[in-house]
Amino acid sequence: MCGIYGAIGPYSSEEVEAKLKLTQFRGPDFYGYKAINLPNGRKLSLAHNRLSILDLDQRSHQPFTYNEGGITVVYNGEIYNYNTIKNKLVSAGYKFKTTSDTEVICAAYLEYGYSCVKKFNGMFAFVIYDQEKQILFGSRDRLGQKPFYYSITEGGFEFASQLSSIQLYNKGLSISKRAIREYLSWGVIPDTLSIFNEVEKLRAGHYFVYSITSGDFEVEPFWDIDVSGKSKFSGSYLDAKQELEEILTDAVKIRLVADVPVGVFLSGGVDSSLVAALATKTTNDKIQTFSVKFSEKGFDESVYAQEVANHIQTDHHIINCNPKEGIDLIENFTSFYDEPFSDSSAIPSMLLAKYTRKHVTVALSGDGGDESFLGYHRYNWVTYLTKIYGLPKFLRLFGAGVLNLAPNYRLKIISETIKNKSLNEAYLSTMFNTNPSWMEPNNSTSEFEELKYLFHKNKNVYERVSDFDIKTYLNWDINTKVDRATMAYSLEARAPLMDYRVVDFARSLPTDFKFLKGNQKRILKDILYAHAPKEIFDRPKAGFTMPFKEWFKKDLKDFILSELNENELAIIPGIDVEEVSKMIDQHMKGTWNRYSLIWKLLVLKQWLKNNGKGITIK
Repeated sequence: MCGIYGAIGPYSSEEVEAKLKLTQFRGPDFYGYKAINLPNGRKLSLAHNRLSILDLDQRSHQPFTYNEGGITVVYNGEIYNYNTIKNKLVSAGYKFKTTSDTEVICAAYLEYGYSCVKKFNGMFAFVIYDQEKQILFGSRDRLGQKPFYYSITEGGFEFASQLSSIQLYNKGLSISKRAIREYLSWGVIPDTLSIFNEVEKLRAGHYFVYSITSGDFEVEPFWDIDVSGKSKFSGSYLDAKQELEEILTDAVKIRLVADVPVGVFLSGGVDSSLVAALATKTTNDKIQTFSVKFSEKGFDESVYAQEVANHIQTDHHIINCNPKEGIDLIENFTSFYDEPFSDSSAIPSMLLAKYTRKHVTVALSGDGGDESFLGYHRYNWVTYLTKIYGLPKFLRLFGAGVLNLAPNYRLKIISETIKNKSLNEAYLSTMFNTNPSWMEPNNSTSEFEELKYLFHKNKNVYERVSDFDIKTYLNWDINTKVDRATMAYSLEARAPLMDYRVVDFARSLPTDFKFLKGNQKRILKDILYAHAPKEIFDRPKAGFTMPFKEWFKKDLKDFILSELNENELAIIPGIDVEEVSKMIDQHMKGTWNRYSLIWKLLVLKQWLKNNGKGITIK
């Protein structure tokens, strides 16, 4: 895991070095820089911050040049099947001087061309300079685990792992009003947008080709979810369980390969427990596991994580999280999440990474299981929505009106949800804020390509919402959260459940293999129960969340009221300050849980205050 940067533009070597130093936490082991003189008289700068994981020798430092200077690459991530690819390339006559996956990327590009990315099983963002063709070829992994920002200007091209590197010394940036609107709705800035109008994110599962001579830029997909629903598993449930366990076991095994210590994040839930259990089965080494403990009732699952750790015999570490440490992370939040991002579980994720890094350099996680195997609470809510939308319209709207009269705010939220015209739109409203009372009412989701995964009739509603969440929530939110939280402390996170073979296999399974009569993640649980007692997991899903609801009313109340008073709120465009102030007051009085809104506004205000001075918003 590393940080990459590159530019065809006016920056000096000192300026490039300063850009990389902003994100040195992504790769503190080595800083590499190479200036390449181009035939048109311009200069290509390539730079890299290295977190050494494979082949710790300096021979694998980047920028890495292959084939006597014909190919140069900067690369962030891991190719887990690189040895398999390497063996085939050796048979084809290629020679290797390192034991790193970086060199394999270069040789695979020479052998397979743009199709090389289809052969990579991993998480990655890379750019190759092809001297002969005078192009830059780059790609981002299938699920967007690794970030990639880029900016195209007249005669110039700039890219980076994090937005702050592009922002530094760049006088041509303006803050995007649309990005702010989308952030206020989604809580994240969706791909391909960034907070700046002039910078975009490369879509997950895509590659690009930039012509240095003409300035032409083309983007093409190399992987996608099967929207047609034609890829269907034809075997029995037992067949599926056996095949999935084999895929999962290999997915875990190849992610344990490293030349540095490896551990596992263990929350005590199904996904992380399964990853930890399979890790102990695929190595003779004692696995170290890590979890976060909160003192607040209903948020502490560390006791369950300890039970799992005791059963599978790991060396377990419990990290305590308290409001004071939470404030410290909140105040420095925008240094690592360098555009607005409001998933509050980023805070415990950062805390977990901070302390895990003291013991290991790589940590496996259970991320990706909920989306592929229907594990979120909202998938149960889909069951109720299906029944509600099966009623005559007048009955549904009458019920919505009755619920809206109730004093309980949760019932009012349900009322607003079932007023939507269709079940698809009702589900979308659970992910996308459409409340017109406190923000500009002209938000629209119509421009997002990802809506095609939800609004079609080729699959049942459970499969559609699962596909949609993989392409949106998992990509835009979860992967951003994990990448920034772990990289903030130079820790590499690997997610076996996001192995594309697992995702593709899950997409092919009948829905009832994953979700049957309220039994969510059915097939994952049945695999897990062969390794750990079912009784440990016989409890409601808690999720990895912060006790912000209580902290904002108690320990952090003065902090919140100071940071989000009317004068501070006034710097946020597109909101009704008076209405927002009323909603914050509702939270402090305990009449409505507004913690997600408060956190969203706090992050945006801090970002604008730290980054928005002198920059036009348009």
